[in-house]
Amino acid sequence: MPKPYPEEFRQDVVRVARNRGPGVTVEQVATDFGVHPMTLWKWMRRADIDDGAKPGVTSQESAELREARRRIKLLEQENEVLRRAAAYLSQAHLPKRIYPLVKELAADGTPVAVTCRVLKLARQPYYRWLDKPVTDTVLEEAYRAKALFDAHRDDPEFGYRFLADEARGAGARMADRTAWRICRDNRWWSVFGKKRGRIKKVGPPVHDDLVRRDFTADGPNRLWLADITEHATGEGKLYVCAIKDAFSNRIVGYSIDARMKSRLAVTALENAVARREQVDGCILHSDRGSQFRSRKFVRALDRHRMAGSIGRVGAAGDIAAMESFFSLLQIELLNRRRWKTRVELANAIFEFIEIFYNRQRRHSALGYRTPIEYELLSKKDTIPAAG
Repeated sequence: MPKPYPEEFRQDVVRVARNRGPGVTVEQVATDFGVHPMTLWKWMRRADIDDGAKPGVTSQESAELREARRRIKLLEQENEVLRRAAAYLSQAHLPKRIYPLVKELAADGTPVAVTCRVLKLARQPYYRWLDKPVTDTVLEEAYRAKALFDAHRDDPEFGYRFLADEARGAGARMADRTAWRICRDNRWWSVFGKKRGRIKKVGPPVHDDLVRRDFTADGPNRLWLADITEHATGEGKLYVCAIKDAFSNRIVGYSIDARMKSRLAVTALENAVARREQVDGCILHSDRGSQFRSRKFVRALDRHRMAGSIGRVGAAGDIAAMESFFSLLQIELLNRRRWKTRVELANAIFEFIEIFYNRQRRHSALGYRTPIEYELLSKKDTIPAAG
């Protein structure tokens, strides 16, 4: 790109062109000075505007306008730096490292010099950090902390050993002692652990109690009840989450797992929805177990347009209709023998629910019909007769 002509040179050429002799054209003057004729005409028009001979924006006004625009852009950039910095530093769960923010602002078009000046940072340390933002040790520690945090957020009742096990399952290798140190530094304690600091009251439930011990429903998929039970085997405990339709007492969904995590409740809900399909507006009532208060479970309810309902603290009667099923399961299956493996017990629970309870066991509350028979008869009653 050619360099611009000096201002004094422009003025001299314009003065010569204005005072040219008879018969001398502007084109000839431009050729004599090595300037394109159109360029000279622009210089003369600009000179006429500056002298007030023609209307228009003068050179001084143009320079002032450019300077004002430059200042406005600079102020906007400084305001954006302050806004982003305030939002970044207000996130309590993040480490307060400011260099990543400088890099993000630079990627969005804010010059590094502007950001460093507003935040009172030296540029050379930032560029050194940019060459190598984090060491391998710090990066590995961050991956471990994120894996532990994700596991703790999903299942806040787990201690550091269970969290370490979940993190290792997610690909973050670490020893239990390392998991304990990270959990200690970030104060990620199990909700069932010993009290630390001041004793706090139980937090509010994620849902209101929409049932209030009225476990009746006038149709299927109006009210579901959910709860979790456990039973010992030779390999350790096995956990079962079941969901019952209050209309027919049918177990519409269940999940069996060796760990009592939030996915146990989410899987049972997804299985129930896959079977019943039309569940919009259905109420799912449970106790205040952490699995039913987890973010994953609440998001699953919202995704299927269902309404959550939770009973009171320590009020077993608020979920009594579901406890009756687990009591039956305990008497008629679980306590009858010792179970060597989890697979053996899981298969037995599957057969109990699918073959015996839903299809063979008759309920007095249903007129001595099985849950599936009761639902089929209720559908026939609602179908108008052909006339």
